[in-house]
Amino acid sequence: MNEIDAALTLFANIEGGHNFWSNQITENGALEVYQKLLSGGYDRVKFEKLISNLRAMSVDKIRESLVKTGSIFLTPHSPEWPISLNDLSVVPIGLIVKGDLSALSDKSLAIVGTRNPTPYGVRIAGDFAAGFVDREWSIVSGGAYGIDSAAHKGALIAEGRTIAVLAAGIDVAYPAGNARLFAEIAENGALVSEVLPGAHAIPARFLTRNRIIAALAQATIVVEAAFRSGSLRTARDAAELMRPVMAIPGPITAPTSEGCHRLIGERAAEIVTSVTDAVELISAL
Repeated sequence: MNEIDAALTLFANIEGGHNFWSNQITENGALEVYQKLLSGGYDRVKFEKLISNLRAMSVDKIRESLVKTGSIFLTPHSPEWPISLNDLSVVPIGLIVKGDLSALSDKSLAIVGTRNPTPYGVRIAGDFAAGFVDREWSIVSGGAYGIDSAAHKGALIAEGRTIAVLAAGIDVAYPAGNARLFAEIAENGALVSEVLPGAHAIPARFLTRNRIIAALAQATIVVEAAFRSGSLRTARDAAELMRPVMAIPGPITAPTSEGCHRLIGERAAEIVTSVTDAVELISAL
């Protein structure tokens, strides 16, 4: 067992976003934490299930799943690791990536929003994505229906690169209707996941992946979002990292813009109405 294999085995058995284990691995290294778990250095009763799973786990089988899906496992010690993720309070144990690893280090903008956008929101997301791609930025989003998909497509149409941070395994088309989009993204951008291939999306994984979206990008724009929305969580994650947060205004009667107006009203996001506005705001900070 070496450091990478220990990290991969721990990654396979610890849910992403776990504060305690993230800190333990960051401070002590994956191999030391792995060996300490198996030797009784941590509470055997409290962590009985984790210890049992580690003993039964075959790292060779995990590696086989990576080969089959054409993906790669990165840790914070990998040369290709996006160092912006190290700003997180809960640094990922690792990431599964499919595509061009260099995309992870691009200057990038996160575009997020509702899964049920208006035609206005779809157009704005695509236009902003294309506008930033023209300025040699990449686009980061979550691969969901709605604003996420519009942002990814806008980047691809403009012949740019885009990164989809998924809440499921790299080989699980979730949502199913975006399978073709994910294949196009992986051609010159990247698919990123904090779970093993084959893992299905669960509600908690959407929240933990939001922090990765926020950390990968230099700035975040919320296009359309309901008053209570996962996109607002991404915006707040970005703000905690001291990254610029922007919001697109919409009609004051539109439920799909309530979240954007809330961010603007709380001074949690700057209002932007054009790509030029957004670029100037980011450049000024």
